[in-house]
Amino acid sequence: MKNLDFDWMPLALVPMLAILVLPMIGSGSTWVTLTVAGLAMGMIIFIIASGLTLVFGLMDVLNFGHGVFIALGAFVATSVLGSMGDYTGSSSLWVNLMAVLPAMVVAMLVAGAIGLAFERFIVRPVYGNHLKQILITMGGMIIGEELIKVIWGPLQIPLPLPEGMRGSIYLGDAAIEKYRLLAVIVGLAVFGGLLWTLTRTKIGLLIRAGVQDREMVESLGYRIKTLFIGVFVVGSALAGLGGVMWGLYQQNVIPQMGAQVNVLIFIVLIIGGLGSTTGALVGALLVGLMANYTGFLAPKAALFSNIALMMAILLWRPQGVYALNK
Repeated sequence: MKNLDFDWMPLALVPMLAILVLPMIGSGSTWVTLTVAGLAMGMIIFIIASGLTLVFGLMDVLNFGHGVFIALGAFVATSVLGSMGDYTGSSSLWVNLMAVLPAMVVAMLVAGAIGLAFERFIVRPVYGNHLKQILITMGGMIIGEELIKVIWGPLQIPLPLPEGMRGSIYLGDAAIEKYRLLAVIVGLAVFGGLLWTLTRTKIGLLIRAGVQDREMVESLGYRIKTLFIGVFVVGSALAGLGGVMWGLYQQNVIPQMGAQVNVLIFIVLIIGGLGSTTGALVGALLVGLMANYTGFLAPKAALFSNIALMMAILLWRPQGVYALNK
């Protein structure tokens, strides 16, 4: 896989975009608020997209059913947090985390377990055929959404923020929501964990070697197939974690939420370069910032802003900001 460390130009796009819009916004405090909100939104999108980026980058699987794991994680969180009212109702952030962290863990475990079944019965028969992967995984997502409706019902379910995570921290006149800061921290932790695992551990080395020359690695006695199944499970679990974060961000969940977020995810992956973790981070941050800036400056253009961003990036780098050589 291509070394991504030397090319800092794509990373510079994030501060460049922020600086570019500052004169348009005018107010420094409003700019800070919008920028932090955009970075938080971008980090949540990255958490969701990172799972799909792993699956495509390392397994060459186009999983259009990724959205079902997002929705599943969010709905699991409604059940877990709904049973922990004593913790979510506290004004202490630390007490709130004693409810939110178990909700994240359970959501990841459930999404990972369903991901294991999804890979076995839906994805495995169509390895190597992208068209069939798209069709069958989209069908799997539709079935998954219907099963969610059977369990939790078809209606929107509220997922309010715990009491201690509500409100804002003020930096001068700039208001920064507490939950957005938490989202940035979790996103950075996920990015750091993925990067460390893929570049600094034996498992990461084996996975990357298996992508380059599967037969050679298997001849050394390692079961690449098992490692790749693990990658799919981790990718599904990350989608579940992202679903929890997105549900709390929106403060409600619906069975179709995964399909709705899928559009943003694929824009992020195309901008970043299909399969690149660092590219997914850059793409997600750009998408989050663009959505918040255009929502403030030109609300009617907000729906098309990320498409325009993607087109501009592809005109500059047709394979994305960090394309992988596979």
